[in-house]
Amino acid sequence: MLNLSLAPEKCHFYRSKKFPEHRFPGLLELMKQPNTLLLFPGPGAVDISELPPVGDDVSYNLVLLDGTWGQAKNMFISNPILHLPKKVQINSTIKSKYVIRTQPDDGSLSTLETAAFALSVLEKIPDLFDVLTKPLEALCQFQLNHGACTHHSRSYKIENGLWKKKLSKKAIKRLEEKKNQQTSDGNQQS
Repeated sequence: MLNLSLAPEKCHFYRSKKFPEHRFPGLLELMKQPNTLLLFPGPGAVDISELPPVGDDVSYNLVLLDGTWGQAKNMFISNPILHLPKKVQINSTIKSKYVIRTQPDDGSLSTLETAAFALSVLEKIPDLFDVLTKPLEALCQFQLNHGACTHHSRSYKIENGLWKKKLSKKAIKRLEEKKNQQTSDGNQQS
């Protein structure tokens, strides 16, 4: 959808789990460029809204990892080339429009939504997010009209006792920490 929504030659795909230089000539040089940004949340990632917007003297190469959250994480970990660009992330309360898929949490966005949000911020065109995600909304609505159901995020299901699978110790610990933080925040407001 993203490739069809952008101007020709503005979106390039490198389909692989590994990115050896002999299979992807020129990719290493692209990743080393100071204006190349990897949209990947985590330690060291800068909020994309803190970057200067695109203009006469400013342009960016945005790199996104497409796959499930687990696949993207494994791709990042196993490819040193992906550690070269500056890491940026989206710090927003925007909720995913990809309602026919279970997201890890309410703030998790699909690759299309991430690209659309990043472009709308960097190009200072707020409506661009809605324009680029219209096909995704139409796809979801078509699926809903033909038997699909709306999915809540994994975190929503866990917090509301709807998650049916066994939780890992790490997930249980994060849930307890979140509840403790909410309790602490509630006590401070009282």
